[in-house]
Amino acid sequence: MEDKIVLVKNFLLTYGPKVVSALVILIVGLWIISVLTRAVSKIMEKRNLDASLRGFLSNLVGWALKIFLFITVIGQLGVETTSFAAVIAAAGLAIGMALQGSLSNFAGGALIMIFRPFKLGDYIEAQGVQGVVKNIEIFTTKINTVDNKEIILPNGALSNGNITNYSSEDTRRVDLTFGVSYDADIKETRDVLSSVINNTPYTLKDPAPVVYVGELADSSVNFITRTWVKSADYWDAHFHIIENTKIALDKAGIEIPYPHAVEIQKEG
Repeated sequence: MEDKIVLVKNFLLTYGPKVVSALVILIVGLWIISVLTRAVSKIMEKRNLDASLRGFLSNLVGWALKIFLFITVIGQLGVETTSFAAVIAAAGLAIGMALQGSLSNFAGGALIMIFRPFKLGDYIEAQGVQGVVKNIEIFTTKINTVDNKEIILPNGALSNGNITNYSSEDTRRVDLTFGVSYDADIKETRDVLSSVINNTPYTLKDPAPVVYVGELADSSVNFITRTWVKSADYWDAHFHIIENTKIALDKAGIEIPYPHAVEIQKEG
């Protein structure tokens, strides 16, 4: 029993100070990293760097400092850092294979930061989803859908796929098609549609809106309207034009064709 007590005592005397100092280094190091990352973020903000770039670089600095801290703590515990680095290098291939997806996402995040296909606040469509970009991190990008769902996209797939950025330009064109009866007068219909889009409060005068006869379909003459609006007003203009076109066509007595149910009466 005394031998065990002596053994424990020697162990505590030998390794206790190292463990305590390692814990102190870990706690103080994490605090310093937190202070440094906040300071780096504030410096970038003062230099008016883009918010998405600030977040990405802050995360990158934080991860790099934490890796350095981890190696320091391991060294304080008595593990030879040179041997530790050699072990990491020897296991590099296996780690790379295991973390292929993560490395791909990291590279994708770097590509997004370099080529800037979108920024925070942009409304984009990618990987089959649409939403507003809320955060660009090292491995993932977070977007919020119009019904306020958060979707997390891996940067690897995001950077290698098609991205539609609806916010990159100041203006967008609202293209709508309206079908009217073959009995309707073409000039009158064009005048009604032109009046609606010209009186829409979101319509821009330059480029000027246009109305074309786009197609002679099976049961309708299809008119195409093209209206330029500010990108932020796109959906307001879209719904405003549809609603007011229906009202204006009804008022003018112009029919919008639709399938009619035919009732067949059988002779009794």
